[in-house]
Amino acid sequence: MAKKAKFYTVWKGRTTGVFDTWAEAEEQIKGFEKAQYKSFDTLKEAEDAFKGNYWQSVQKTQTGGTGKQTKSAALVGKPNSESISVDAACAGNPGKLEYQGVETGTKRVLFSMGPFPEGTVNIGEFLAIVHGLAFLKKHNSDLPIYSDSKTAIAWVKNKAVKTKLERNKKNEELFQLLDRGEQWLKDNTYPNKILKWETEFWGENPADYGRK
Repeated sequence: MAKKAKFYTVWKGRTTGVFDTWAEAEEQIKGFEKAQYKSFDTLKEAEDAFKGNYWQSVQKTQTGGTGKQTKSAALVGKPNSESISVDAACAGNPGKLEYQGVETGTKRVLFSMGPFPEGTVNIGEFLAIVHGLAFLKKHNSDLPIYSDSKTAIAWVKNKAVKTKLERNKKNEELFQLLDRGEQWLKDNTYPNKILKWETEFWGENPADYGRK
């Protein structure tokens, strides 16, 4: 049986409301400073949540409706400033894509790539992580890498990109980078931990482009 689709409520973004797909919701919040959003299993839950506010929904999730805290800022902790953070920005999905890596503590840019004429956010997030790993290996560094993309982190772990974007003349350069990225992961080992940036608790990823 196919997994039931989720619904996404955006309280603060380019456009607010309830969206049927993550792609639509992501377009509203990606690169939007201090965006507020959350996924729900049913349309009714998403619509009811939109009538309230983001923080009410977060609090409800943290207690699970039972008063017992399941996830909190105390449990998540604080990000390690001795690390690098990576992120991507895409004007449209697909659209013009770029990505960068920065020092988490200072936001000093370590590398930046693009723009590429046709890509997706997930592709950019994947390339940013791999670029970060290669950068750290070159500098003999065991610093961890933060990314806010679960999808990209999974692609890196599996050493395989699962994109629906079709390869064509316009995005050939980008796909060549993807090929190189996958091969690099297969040919190299690294000590660096790849960590999820907890946007909900820490705010925007330090590598975020900050575009509204």
